[in-house]
Amino acid sequence: MADQTDRTVSIPAGDARLEGELVVPAAGRGLVVFAHGSGSSRHSPRNTYVAEMLGEHDLGTLLFDLLTEAEDRSRETRFDVDLLTERLLAATDWLREREATASLQLGYFGSSTGAAAALRAAARRGDDIDAVVSRGGRVDLAAEQLPAVTAPTLFVVGGADTGVLERNREAFARLTCQKDLAVIEGAQHLFEGPGELEAVAGLAADWFERFLS
Repeated sequence: MADQTDRTVSIPAGDARLEGELVVPAAGRGLVVFAHGSGSSRHSPRNTYVAEMLGEHDLGTLLFDLLTEAEDRSRETRFDVDLLTERLLAATDWLREREATASLQLGYFGSSTGAAAALRAAARRGDDIDAVVSRGGRVDLAAEQLPAVTAPTLFVVGGADTGVLERNREAFARLTCQKDLAVIEGAQHLFEGPGELEAVAGLAADWFERFLS
């Protein structure tokens, strides 16, 4: 991405401070906020790879920790989707208060439990969120909120991740927005096979480029 602004940020969320890495596109295109899954962080190599791919498409990114270090040591907190959703909403509010990002179209990229938080937050924010992508997401954990999601939504699931694929198909049927479900044949939950993560990143880049332009 040419002439981008890249910096470390600290985002207030109630009594917590959430550390992150913000890349703002010079071209004024959209920005994608990442919501990682349980046991992960802003340093997730898979999300970092996807973020780099989005950068090649002149899209900004925010990779940030949804939990503090102390909170992340608790399994209960890691799977507290309500808390993860509130943290994602706090980061969205923070972006809207910054001059450099206030007017950018926003998208969410969620993985595992973070995908549930992304969908719940998108339902709450309504037209303020312009696109959502879920990678191997536990989208079933947002089942009640799915009909309220208005942002165009893409589910990407591994074909060999059978339990999650079944949950995604059931959740997909509950969405009333513009939507698509892409299955990476043979892929497991983490998309670690040759070319699998590249396929995920390509699908995400195409989706966000389409709806955040």
